[in-house]
Amino acid sequence: MYQLTINGLTEQQFLTQYWQKKPLLIKQGFADFVDPLDANELAGLAMEESIESRIITNHNNDWQAHHGPFEDFELLTEQNSTLLVQAVDHWHPTASQLLEPFRFIPNWRIDDLMISFSTPNGGVGPHLDQYDVFIIQGEGKRHWRVGMPDSNLKQFAQNKSLLQVEQFPAIIDCILEPGDILYIPPGCPHEGYAVENALNYSIGFRAPNQRDLLSNFADHIIDKEAGNSRYQDPAIKLRDSKGEIQATEADNIKLLMQAMLDDDDLFTSWLGTTLSQPKHEMDLMPPEDLFNSEQVTALLEDNELFFERLGGTRALYQVFDNEILLSVNGDNYSLPLNDLTAVKLLTDHTMVTAVQLNSSKNSLVFIQTFTTLLNEGIWFC
Repeated sequence: MYQLTINGLTEQQFLTQYWQKKPLLIKQGFADFVDPLDANELAGLAMEESIESRIITNHNNDWQAHHGPFEDFELLTEQNSTLLVQAVDHWHPTASQLLEPFRFIPNWRIDDLMISFSTPNGGVGPHLDQYDVFIIQGEGKRHWRVGMPDSNLKQFAQNKSLLQVEQFPAIIDCILEPGDILYIPPGCPHEGYAVENALNYSIGFRAPNQRDLLSNFADHIIDKEAGNSRYQDPAIKLRDSKGEIQATEADNIKLLMQAMLDDDDLFTSWLGTTLSQPKHEMDLMPPEDLFNSEQVTALLEDNELFFERLGGTRALYQVFDNEILLSVNGDNYSLPLNDLTAVKLLTDHTMVTAVQLNSSKNSLVFIQTFTTLLNEGIWFC
C-alpha cells in the first residue's frame, strides 16, 4: 500500500550510513501520500478508555500535558495544541499499514505507530528520545529542527509528563510536506511545530535498557520457579577478619547469577515471551464457533482464502538445532524445523494465503498451533 524510497539509497545503504548514526531528511519518501485517517477519526480513538492519548498545549510558553480519554476537545484549540494517540496500529488496520515499509528493521525492534494532529504552532517542544523514530508528514506542513547528540544539553521538566531540552544547533532545519519523512536516531534533539493543521505519523523502535531486561528476566525466573540453586562454600577457610567479603566469594555469587543467563532453555523461553509482548492489551475477538484441527486443515485447501493478523500482534521466532520456538504475544509454541517456511510467513507478513500455508497441512503440531491462534482471534479469515 505504501512504497518507501530513501533518497535513492538501498535499505542496506541507509542502515550502513544513517541507522543510529545521524538524522536524515527523506524527501517524498512516500510519493503521492494519502492519509490513512483524518483528525476526526484520531479524535474518536482518543475518546476510548483503552487507548493511550494526550493533548499538549503551549499557550504563552506555558506547556501543559493532559491525558485522555477525552470526552470533548476544548483543549485542542485553533493554535498551539497537539493531540497524540499511541499504538494506533492496534486499533486502525489501514493506519497499521504504515509500519510495513519499515520492516527491513527486525520486527522485534518495532514498537508502535503514534499519530498526532497539531494546530498551527502546536508541538511538544524541543526534546530527545532514546529510540529511533521515523516521522512521516501527512496532511499539512510542519517545521522541524534536528540536532546531533550532545551530552551537555540540559533537560528539564515542564511538568511531570513533559521532558524537554534547551535549545540546540540544528543540522536539519526544514518544512515537511505530505510524504516527506524524517529519520531521527536515539539521543538527537529535535522539535517540530505545525505551520498549518497537520497530521504526523511516528514509527518508534524499541530499545530496552539493561535495567528493564534484568528486571523482566528476574520476573520470568520467578514465574518459572527457576533459580533454586543456593550458594555453597565447602572449601571455606578461617580468615583474620570476619567482616570481609572476599573477592572469590563475590566472584562465586556472580557465577551463580550468571548461570541463570547461561541456561539456554530458560533464556530462550524468556526472550521469546518478553520480545513478543504486545504494546498494549490486545482487543481479541475469538470466532463465535471455535475451530478444530480438522476444520483448519480443510481451510488450508481453500485456494481463495487468506488469513489476516490482528493489529498490534507481535509474532517472532527463534531457530535451534531441533526445533523452532514461535513466540506470539507473550506465548511460546515449539514447532518442528519442517514448519519454518510457514512460521516465516506468519511472522514476516500481516496477511498470508491458505495456499502459502498449505505445505504445512500435514504437520500436526503446526495445525494444532495455528488452530489455537485462530481460536484466540490473533489470526482470522
